[in-house]
Amino acid sequence: MTQGNIGAWKKHIGDSISPGDVLVEIETDKAQMDFECQEEGFLAQTFLKAGDKDVPVGTPLCILAENKADVAQFASFSVSEIGGAPPEAAAPVSAPAAPAAASAPAVAGSNPADFPPHVLMGMPALSPTMTQGNIGVWKKKVGDKIVPGESLVEIETDKAQMDFECQEEGYIAKIFLDANTKDVVVGTPLCILVEEQADVEKFATFTIGSGTSSPESATAPPAVAKSAASAAPVTAPSRNSGGRVIASPAAKFIAATKGIPLENISGTGPNGRILKGDVLSFKGVVSPKTASTPSFVAAATPSGQAYIDTPLSSIRKVIADRLSESKQTIPHYYLTVELNADTVLSLRETLNKQANGKFKISLNDFVIKASSLALRDVPAVNSAWQGSFIREFQTSDISVAVATETGLITPIVAGAESRGLANISNTVKALAEKARDGKLQPHEYQGGSFTISNLGMFGIKSFTAIINPPQSAILAVGGVEEKLVADASAAKGFRIQRVFHVTLSCDHRVVDGAVGAKWLQSFKGYIENPMTMVL
Repeated sequence: MTQGNIGAWKKHIGDSISPGDVLVEIETDKAQMDFECQEEGFLAQTFLKAGDKDVPVGTPLCILAENKADVAQFASFSVSEIGGAPPEAAAPVSAPAAPAAASAPAVAGSNPADFPPHVLMGMPALSPTMTQGNIGVWKKKVGDKIVPGESLVEIETDKAQMDFECQEEGYIAKIFLDANTKDVVVGTPLCILVEEQADVEKFATFTIGSGTSSPESATAPPAVAKSAASAAPVTAPSRNSGGRVIASPAAKFIAATKGIPLENISGTGPNGRILKGDVLSFKGVVSPKTASTPSFVAAATPSGQAYIDTPLSSIRKVIADRLSESKQTIPHYYLTVELNADTVLSLRETLNKQANGKFKISLNDFVIKASSLALRDVPAVNSAWQGSFIREFQTSDISVAVATETGLITPIVAGAESRGLANISNTVKALAEKARDGKLQPHEYQGGSFTISNLGMFGIKSFTAIINPPQSAILAVGGVEEKLVADASAAKGFRIQRVFHVTLSCDHRVVDGAVGAKWLQSFKGYIENPMTMVL
């Protein structure tokens, strides 16, 4: 893709935007696609209108402001004020198709003009939260022909091991990164494609230079970052009235990861705002006092004691970051109830006897169905915190926690409230198998409005789970156990009853205690009277 057409804008000036929100429709050279924004802020200005044709890659689309109060200041802002170079808010425009690679000419090393026409393929962002990934097995080698839809290389994202399907047609002329290369930043050059097979050998000596070849200095895409950095004057970091340094969310994240104080970085964005490219190009000394990774003194170990250090996978890093963020920023509270499982287990046994091999329903399938119906009854729990507003979902998209060898992932049973128990059972089994094989597609694990984590099969009686942001609740399910209960009608005055416990973790910013309790009452009603789920 070198240019595209602008379709309908999905956001208007002043609207709040979160990572993953659709900003605008873009017609690429392959299809009409939604461009999902990877930044957070408020839409302050749009430079192109719906229906604009043949817009070159990298052309400024719009401006995002960090604070809603700043939107009005951009009413008269024009592209000429940034020298025609896209600000950071527009940088993702160069890769509107989420799974598509960023295509840009080389900006350092070999002179592209000295070589035949070619396309530089960059590390794609295969999920909204992906900032880097690991290179797996290359499915193509230099000289091979590739057509749209063919797998080019395996990439370990922050969610799963996935095949990167190429959207271009041509021949592989050069590969820059070997298999098993770790922590490759999105946008880093992966390979070169050419139209003619005869041109392949001409790229044997092609280089991309130190400016874009290393993950530490690569940006997404390199050409955009270069033009943005050169177009704006370097200014001191901008501070708001409270003295806080103004920086984009991406810049803050990378600076914290690398241990770079924002106060030491000169911003090139509007009003001195620090952009992602400013942090990536920072050449100063990193202060060990501000590094995000604390130093630890290793405890003394007995002589000869063995241990194994396992490098963190991309998935494990993301799990650590997201769950730490959740516990540090979300005000959790917990509600636990005991449920009578006699009736639901009896119904499960009856249904499975009549399945004829078409399905095998588990207690967890009933839990998913009951949760989805309770979310319909108490929609306030089916919501997400969005900073300046609360988003209430209209369908119950249930994320089911699945343990894999590389970490936890949560495939989604979409619209569970409208599915039957057999459909839910078969869907969960298929998604779990794909998750363990690392074959989940982005739409199968991105999103979700409510999560269920079940450790009952491991003999766990009860536990509390950590909320999966931006969701507002997660249900922790324990195992079934037998207990004695008083029963005057029984010969001995008591009987054995099967029970299990569930604990609902709630975000108090969204779900008040009474609302969470009401949801659990509804859930308990469905579990203890399961025929209401199948009628």
